[in-house]
Amino acid sequence: MLLLSSLLPVSAQLNSVTRNLLPVPSSVRWGNGQFVVKRTFTVRITQEDLITRDNGSIKSTTQKLLFSQLTSPTSAFINTRFTETGPADLTIRYGKAGRAELFDEERYSLRVTPMGIALDAPTSLGVLRGLATLRQLVTDAPSGKKHLPEVDILDQPRFPWRGLLIDASRHFMPVALIKRNLDGMAAVKMNVLHWHLSDDQGFRVETRSLPRLHQVSGQYYTQAQVREVLAYAAKRGIRVLPEFDVPSHTIAWFAAYPELASNDSTYGVYQSWRTSNMAMDPTKESTYALIDTLFKEMTALFPDPYFHIGGDENDGRQWRRSPRIMAFARANNMLKSDGKTLDKHVLQTYFNRRVLAIVTKYNKKMVGWDEILGPGLPQDAVIQSWRGKKGLNDAAQAGHATLLSNGYYIDLNYSAATYYATDPLPADTPLTPAQQKLVLGGEATMWAEFADSVVMDSRIWPRTAAVAERLWSPAAATQNVPDMYRRLAVVSTQLEGLGLLHRKAPQQLLTQMAGPTYRVPLRTLAEVVEPVKEYKRHFQGFTYTPQTPLNRLVDAAPAESDRAREFGVAVDTLLVYRSALADKSSPKVRPAKAALATVRDQLRIWQSNDELLKPLFATAPALTEYAPLSTQLKLLATLGLERLQQLENGQAPTPTWLAAAQKQLEATKAPAGQAELALVPAMRKLLL
Repeated sequence: MLLLSSLLPVSAQLNSVTRNLLPVPSSVRWGNGQFVVKRTFTVRITQEDLITRDNGSIKSTTQKLLFSQLTSPTSAFINTRFTETGPADLTIRYGKAGRAELFDEERYSLRVTPMGIALDAPTSLGVLRGLATLRQLVTDAPSGKKHLPEVDILDQPRFPWRGLLIDASRHFMPVALIKRNLDGMAAVKMNVLHWHLSDDQGFRVETRSLPRLHQVSGQYYTQAQVREVLAYAAKRGIRVLPEFDVPSHTIAWFAAYPELASNDSTYGVYQSWRTSNMAMDPTKESTYALIDTLFKEMTALFPDPYFHIGGDENDGRQWRRSPRIMAFARANNMLKSDGKTLDKHVLQTYFNRRVLAIVTKYNKKMVGWDEILGPGLPQDAVIQSWRGKKGLNDAAQAGHATLLSNGYYIDLNYSAATYYATDPLPADTPLTPAQQKLVLGGEATMWAEFADSVVMDSRIWPRTAAVAERLWSPAAATQNVPDMYRRLAVVSTQLEGLGLLHRKAPQQLLTQMAGPTYRVPLRTLAEVVEPVKEYKRHFQGFTYTPQTPLNRLVDAAPAESDRAREFGVAVDTLLVYRSALADKSSPKVRPAKAALATVRDQLRIWQSNDELLKPLFATAPALTEYAPLSTQLKLLATLGLERLQQLENGQAPTPTWLAAAQKQLEATKAPAGQAELALVPAMRKLLL
């Protein structure tokens, strides 16, 4: 009671409540004390269910997530150990081993007092989520010691399904990359790895029943490696959902088994990123026999009760061009009302039902993209909506469990704030309470056309942590975007400590491009450049194939520029206080001057950077295409400095000056090398 009476209410100022925690817990009460980590840190684990022990997983995760934070290079030496009896600095108690695939409880309670730490949960899954929170509480003191603030936390997820899709088909992703991203997922309480394992460009799993599938694709995971990943994920309370996409996105299948195709052709593994519009023949019994053979093997390899069959982006054109398939459609009433045109959706629903029967035979629940939704689809099929909120709502209203990915396509290079704003169940949802229960959650999706194993981490993190919070935390606790960004920066550093390469790999790319002489000025440019949004890289004069090296400036540039965003915050602050610049007696003159100095210092760096880069552009042909962005950055910075002088003198810009500024802003919108300047919105505010 003394402890509780000293705790601050949750209604305190938001950043006082959230501190550096991400996702935000359901309930947090902070105290005034702290637990100081001593030279020896002991952990005691107790479990009520003695039959289903999994203390090994808890111990290994404690060592990975918590002990690594306690023994960081900047801290004093700490001897960390487990004890089975007696007092301990951290006591972990849980009721039973949790099974993520059964959606077992993930709730936990965490109490930190000056005397010790207690973590309690109904299942081991809750312990894992609590350890992720505990790791974020560890704080460095100036003395080098570690401490944790006094706190009382009660926490549970808003949605049971919080996933990340990693596409290993378009670019193969090594096991080490999958593992470190699983660590990142665990750190922000995500619990489903959606492993996209087949597509036009590759089939990535060893299959002993149909070996040509993986042999024609070159790189693939052996079944031993798959089991290694599954075990690694399970220790972190993460399920692995495999996806084998049918009937479209299957050219790699056709390269191995051409009899699957809807036309009588032979194929090689697809060497383009464009949608192929090729599809399996849904009229042949041999098609379903081969799918059955494969799925029998793959459902045995992957233990999760859910199995993803894709089902997306088949426009039916290949089916319409096949006399054999059209004859089948006519004989089975699969034509539109004109009696001539194939109703593609009816035929694909027939295909989906046949595949569902196979998946069900092997005791799996089928998941598919929202194109599979249609009349006659059995309700136990799970719908994953990628084309819009309407797909999610339609699925729930039709009685299907459903997932949201629309709004979470992180490969489109939108900001963390954009993804953070997407809610599977917004306040204005049209779904009834019963239908809302069918919304399992959502998945961030990272397609790999423009991400290989080098840059993949930087395209996933840290923005995916914003999606993780959206899916874990109460809706009311996820409204403050500036606070989200503040915490995201802290989490980004923590993820780096777990081995993610989202910061290191882009910097290494820049060093390879520039060498030691021009590394700093090239980084200055790269920091305010972003890849073009959506899939515009396909249409800007550069043809990509799976063999195209992703080693240009656009690949090293951040998906979201922190530098541009921080500059925008400084500009906003300056504009709020600008009236004080000319009024020396104003009490706001100090913050106004500070904001002015911040903006001016940055603009001067950008203004001078172009001259530093010109020798590099002259000698490095691979970088020459980015010279226009460097020039535009210099011109914008020069205009910005002129505008600062006007603000400081209390002068309004002339119409001529404004017209010139407007023209320059329009010119800076032009991309170069499939990249664009990220600070144009902030400069627009400053100049106009």
